[in-house]
Amino acid sequence: MNNIVFNTDSNHATIFVMKIFDAKVEEVWNYFTNSELLDSWWAPKPWKCETQKMNFENGGTWNYAMVSPENEKHFAGIDYEEINPNRSIAWSDYFSDEKGIKNVEFPTTNWLIGFTGVEEGVKLTVNLHFASQKEMNAILEMGFEEGFKATLNQLEEILKK
Repeated sequence: MNNIVFNTDSNHATIFVMKIFDAKVEEVWNYFTNSELLDSWWAPKPWKCETQKMNFENGGTWNYAMVSPENEKHFAGIDYEEINPNRSIAWSDYFSDEKGIKNVEFPTTNWLIGFTGVEEGVKLTVNLHFASQKEMNAILEMGFEEGFKATLNQLEEILKK
């Protein structure tokens, strides 16, 4: 497995993640933009991801559930803000109810995901911006680092097949 860079910046309430995949940009892009493909890797095992609805376009949304082995569901949503095909996606991510209504008791996170072709394949960069250090720490305490690394490694395994 390629190493994952995972850096936190408390002063700026940001997280930076980087991983290189031995794949084509278009392949990795498809795994971020197609709900069927997203469902195959977005949740850390043994959990799984189930898309409720997805409208992948500027101003569109993706509503999904993280489903436990006991079928317990945690709902979340993403609002797509800016999409540059095969280059970048900017979105805001939030916890929600089963209808996709934002749960304001939890933080919203702004993501900027970059897809860059490099000699080794694709350099995926993810910049997460939080409203405060407290919000960033809350997400980290929920196990975000371990969970996101696990999902990126799952994606790498799928891309090798």
